[in-house]
Amino acid sequence: MKVPSLIILLIFSCLSFFEADAQNERPLNILLFTADDLDKFSLGCYGSEVANISPNIDKLASEGMRFNHAYVNNSICAPSRGIIATGLYGHNSGIKGFMKMPANKEHPLIMEVIREHGYQVGVMSKVDHSTPKTTFTWDFMRKRSELGDGRNPERYYESAKIFFEASKKEGKPFYFMVNSDDPHRPFFNPGKGLQKGMAKPSRIYAPDEVVVPGFLPDIPDVRRELSYYYNSVKRLDDTFGKVMQALDESGQKENTLVIFISDNGVALPFAKCDNYYASSRTPWIVRWPKIVKKGTVNDTHLISLIDFFPTILEAIGINTKVSLDGISHLPLYKNEDHKKDAFVFTQIDNKAGGKEAPRRSTASPMRGVQNRDFVYIFNAWSYTDAVYHNNNEGLTMQAMQKAAKTNTKIAARVNLFRKRPFEEFYDLRKDPNCRNNLINDLTYVSQKEKMRIELQQWMQKTKDPLSYVYEYRDNTELVKKELYRLYPDLDRVDNKDK
Repeated sequence: MKVPSLIILLIFSCLSFFEADAQNERPLNILLFTADDLDKFSLGCYGSEVANISPNIDKLASEGMRFNHAYVNNSICAPSRGIIATGLYGHNSGIKGFMKMPANKEHPLIMEVIREHGYQVGVMSKVDHSTPKTTFTWDFMRKRSELGDGRNPERYYESAKIFFEASKKEGKPFYFMVNSDDPHRPFFNPGKGLQKGMAKPSRIYAPDEVVVPGFLPDIPDVRRELSYYYNSVKRLDDTFGKVMQALDESGQKENTLVIFISDNGVALPFAKCDNYYASSRTPWIVRWPKIVKKGTVNDTHLISLIDFFPTILEAIGINTKVSLDGISHLPLYKNEDHKKDAFVFTQIDNKAGGKEAPRRSTASPMRGVQNRDFVYIFNAWSYTDAVYHNNNEGLTMQAMQKAAKTNTKIAARVNLFRKRPFEEFYDLRKDPNCRNNLINDLTYVSQKEKMRIELQQWMQKTKDPLSYVYEYRDNTELVKKELYRLYPDLDRVDNKDK
């Protein structure tokens, strides 16, 4: 039977259409949005009871996947972002605090790898912390000062629109790192007004409207500072909403993987700059149209920031021989089988703040390992005479110190914050606020030993210089000698005024 020529023409036309559509499939864009010092439980999608705190971020969660067991590996801004950029733990990248990669370190940044594959790379705010190499220059950049101190949603919107349009004009996909400076200190205090081009949050909270986390005492000035913090969380959500508006208007939403995280926990005692559960937990929300199922929750797997670099490379389809400390967890985005990570490893080496005062070192070496049930912490600095301080104390610590004069429980918390035991162990199932140190509890002997072994094996595997200290942790004099060699700042502190 002879097929009419008109039908043949239609068939070939259709085939040509589908072939062209496949060839013109748009490459994947990456938009990484980071909050600064945000506790995940401050967000509505993670159960916050604070009214109307995060509708824009909650919307992202409803359109994608929310991870319930996500962590950062260093709870300080710059080294945490160093892990994003390098895919290496701080002792392997050299970014152990507020510092750059050593000049002789030959290791590519994620931005360098992606740009080599035809991507436009951009950053907004936290530029210095997000750029571990002094030799690297972004294609598009907006400094904090150009964004209302990183706290003006409208300026983020305007700059994001410019970047999206520039990317389209160049005909390139993009990797866009958008960093909000909220809710980093200074929190928004309505009594002090606005400075540096900041915007007012769309809602202001009173002390009786907020929730005090269990690792802090519920006293008036703590509530007052937390109300300022939640004002800043609200402005963070305002900013995120405006960036998402710019993305929607650019017409690139459908081929953009959006990832929302925080760089570390809230800037309050027993959270940021430490290894507790509140220090390392982070919101981790992903939206990838047609790939990530809407409104899903992963309550099974542990993921951490060390896996970001390889995950993004796999998502884009980049094969590289770059040596990384993590592995891709991309299968989780696609709801595919994936080996469960049983442990997450955390570290602190050098923190910010404290140099100017006597006996306040910026070196505070600590290591931690946690799974869903327990967290074990090794406080190497406790072998010295150093007294712990950081720049996240503010009104809350002042209130705690004042209350400690008449309240023995609060006094014990202040004393623990300043001077730790060598080891801490907490049962997160019963004590997620890490208030009851079980290191000497015989009920947990096997669990503690398992965590100690896991930490030591990780330190050896990743060639952590602190491994020797940990291995000989029962020999105080040997440990102190090695600590002084590794961290000269501790040496300066311990021998001051002796």
